[in-house]
Amino acid sequence: MFEPTSRYYNLETAQITTTDGRRIAYKRRRFLPQGRDMPIAEEVIVKDEDRLDLITFATLGDSEQFWQICDANNAMNPPELIAEPGRMLRVPIPEV
Repeated sequence: MFEPTSRYYNLETAQITTTDGRRIAYKRRRFLPQGRDMPIAEEVIVKDEDRLDLITFATLGDSEQFWQICDANNAMNPPELIAEPGRMLRVPIPEV
C-alpha cells in the first residue's frame, strides 16, 4: 500500500466490515513522535532562499523525506519550518 520510505509504511493495517459485508482495509492512525526525543544528526539554520525539499535532500539524501524533519521539529505544517530565516532546524538521524 505504501512505499518503504513512507511515514505510513510501518503502521498496522486494520479492517472494518460494512453492514453489507464488504471489508475495507485502512491504516491505523499515526501519532507524531516528540521531536525533542528524536536522535539528531545535525542542525541547519534556515536562510531566505531555502526550501524544505532542498534542505531535506542536502541532509537526508531524499527530498521526499521532509516529514522526518517535520517530526523532529514538531511541525504539522511544513511551510512553517522555513517561514522565518534564522530558525534552527533539527535534522534527525534518518529512519530506515
